[in-house]
Amino acid sequence: MQKIALLSIAAVASLVTAAIAQSAPEPEPAWRASALALVPAGFVAGEAYRTTDMTGYLAVYPASANDPKSHFSVFAPREVLVVTLDKDARHALSAELKPRSDPARGNRYTTMTDPDGEESGFEQRHAELAAKRAALPAGTEPCDFGAWSEDRDPKGLNVRAEPSVKSRVLGTLPPPYRLKTRGSENTPEGGWLTEFRIIGFKDGWFLIEGATPPGKEYEDEKKYPRNAPKPYSGRGWVAANKVGANYANGATRMGGLFQAPFADAKWTPAMRKSGGTLDTDGGPKRLLACSGYWGLVESEDGVRGWWRSLCSNQVTNCS
Repeated sequence: MQKIALLSIAAVASLVTAAIAQSAPEPEPAWRASALALVPAGFVAGEAYRTTDMTGYLAVYPASANDPKSHFSVFAPREVLVVTLDKDARHALSAELKPRSDPARGNRYTTMTDPDGEESGFEQRHAELAAKRAALPAGTEPCDFGAWSEDRDPKGLNVRAEPSVKSRVLGTLPPPYRLKTRGSENTPEGGWLTEFRIIGFKDGWFLIEGATPPGKEYEDEKKYPRNAPKPYSGRGWVAANKVGANYANGATRMGGLFQAPFADAKWTPAMRKSGGTLDTDGGPKRLLACSGYWGLVESEDGVRGWWRSLCSNQVTNCS
């Protein structure tokens, strides 16, 4: 009973935190509507994040930013549409695509205001991930979040030495596992999934490490069988279409997905499986790719876009 109560408290706390993060966006400036006609071909407009005197700044990202085969990287240089405005700063007169930079903060800033410090915090965390790129296989996009295997093959999910079906198999991840011991209060209906950490992505494959026995972290150690399946816990590659996760609170706008892995990219409403708009209750239909702390996903109603922060919690929703 005590364990269930603690989980309930955690769930309530998570929902409260999520509600705080789901704040309404700032009203867009009047000039943004006319500036949309000036967005170059091959780009998609996001937020108008800054207006100074007779100049507006419109976030833009490549149209392919949410394509798993050519997705945008959170570590890549960005561009901005610099818009010349009329004297009342209400209408766009002309625009020019320029590298996005700021004398004080380089090209990493997202908006001119960051009252909660969330964007600055993630900028620092992404900088730390970028510094670790050299330790990953060549061409690997650094990522960092929890996930699990959704492969129900009785033989388990193959973990390979390279991101290829022809590569050597290093080991396997167990399929869903149900404890046979009576009295287990937490076991999901479909069984426990094998969890791991995603640390990279390349060509439709996730680089993972640290896999743990299915359900061991959630069950009473005295009841968890010694002969339960043990996964390969080292570093290796798994096919992206065999991987799942839950939405976590990434301190961005909830209820939908972003066109690029930045909080000022175009935002599209999306739905969850149980009904209602996306929040930290449940996970995506598909996990397609990743970049830093962002996951490129497909929602249950078919919207494809980016969500910041995913996790592998199988007991309650993620804070």
